[in-house]
Amino acid sequence: MGISNATDRKSRLPGKTRRGRQKTDTAQTDEKRESILRAAEALFAEQGYANTTLEQVAQRLGVTKPFVYYYFHNKQEIFETLSWTPAVACFTCMDFAPDDPRPAHQKVCEGIGRLIRATLAHYPSAFFPYREPQVYRPEYLAAQKKLASHFYDRLCALLEEGRRSGHFEFEETRITALAACSLPGFLYNWYRPDGRLNAEELVQTLTPLAWRVLGLRRVRKRPPGA
Repeated sequence: MGISNATDRKSRLPGKTRRGRQKTDTAQTDEKRESILRAAEALFAEQGYANTTLEQVAQRLGVTKPFVYYYFHNKQEIFETLSWTPAVACFTCMDFAPDDPRPAHQKVCEGIGRLIRATLAHYPSAFFPYREPQVYRPEYLAAQKKLASHFYDRLCALLEEGRRSGHFEFEETRITALAACSLPGFLYNWYRPDGRLNAEELVQTLTPLAWRVLGLRRVRKRPPGA
């Protein structure tokens, strides 16, 4: 979603060196890991973290528990892996190439759309941190907080630049940013993939609402002294 030199580094699960007994990555092992993740994701979504076991994951795949342990240390690592991917996708949505010449308000508008789209694209894993925040290790939570700070620092800087250029009108920068991003944040309360609007229609509906929260002006306000 976002463009950042740090994205590759951030894509790795915090505090983990290698997965289970697996020592090297290949196309085949990646495919098998992905099958475990998808089976576990469905079970976590259906019945929650506490009620899901690795034995159930293995049964859903038609494999043995040692097969699952070959790729992952434990259930928590699977849960955190599922959660980390959407965290990176969402919190790099305000990353743009250094030579991107577009004005700040255009980047903000695009970034907000990216954020909502990424949240929906990673359903239901993107909602796990809201549903069961108690599951994660302190190391994971610290890394997630750092990633979120990265996102909001970039968003706030762009908002202030856009306000100076007369494209945004708001008072408190950080509060405004948090309020706008609460729209995709609270999707977990009510979003259903089989709802009346499909994912892209929902993006097109929510994105302009977030722009309004950010104080995006239809007509640019002339900066003082212009």
